[in-house]
Amino acid sequence: MVIAGPSSVHLARNISSDLNVNIIEPDLKIFSDGESKLRFPSVNNKHCIIVQSLYPPPDRHIIQLLMIIHKCKKDNASKLTVIIPYMAYARQDKAFLEGEIISIEVLAELLENFGVNEVITVDIHNKVSLSYFSVNVKHVTAIPILAEYIKNNIILDKFFIISPDTGGIARATKFAQLLNLPLLCLKKKRDRDTGCVSIDENIGMKVEGMNAILVDDMISTGESIVKACEVLKKQKIGKIIVVCTHAILLGTAFEKIINSGVKEIISTNSVPSICSKVDLSIILSNILLDANLSDIKD
Repeated sequence: MVIAGPSSVHLARNISSDLNVNIIEPDLKIFSDGESKLRFPSVNNKHCIIVQSLYPPPDRHIIQLLMIIHKCKKDNASKLTVIIPYMAYARQDKAFLEGEIISIEVLAELLENFGVNEVITVDIHNKVSLSYFSVNVKHVTAIPILAEYIKNNIILDKFFIISPDTGGIARATKFAQLLNLPLLCLKKKRDRDTGCVSIDENIGMKVEGMNAILVDDMISTGESIVKACEVLKKQKIGKIIVVCTHAILLGTAFEKIINSGVKEIISTNSVPSICSKVDLSIILSNILLDANLSDIKD
């Protein structure tokens, strides 16, 4: 059965519908001090597919996930598959400064120690993070379904694809290939201490009058997108569309990005928002079925 974590109820409903299996939606209460209380019926030796994205507030969503896992284990669940569409702490995959804790390693060990058998995640920020998991991890990308959405909803006249930095070049290249569009990669620098972003204005391509699709795995503060738009606007670019898997959009990030000249932000429903226009359930359901999970097929 599918168990809908509080952060991903709608996505869990879609997955249960795709798989044609029962769903449990735990009762949730948030106390005045911020603590969570969850309640749901016994899972009675079932294979439990728990869906819980770890977008902000990540620590609350992590403890809720652990509470659900804990109860499933006490109910003698036959198997625990945890779907984490957005994996929190994946940007902290190494100690950048002396004395830093590798946070993704802590999360990976928690899931292992709680008895999780399998983890499925989508477009993790850095695949190095996957190396910290000793349980079976399946990583899936949303790039094909995002590209399909663009193909079906945008007239791609004079468009090209932009990667905001070299770290995302493989992702943007795949996106450009699927849409048969040219690719441009910007040169971004981030100060490790201050977090400030700068982008080289020498982009190496004439873009006046052209249209751009900026492709990234995630948007949090929107600072990188705004800086990229400033550079592109100086080059007299036309329309700018932003596409990402995880639109976290902290604070006023959405308004800042739109005000910088972006016409539209398109994301998946890994993080529910006004930008969530592409449903992940189809690829998540397919990866479950492709794994020959006989208890789901039955």
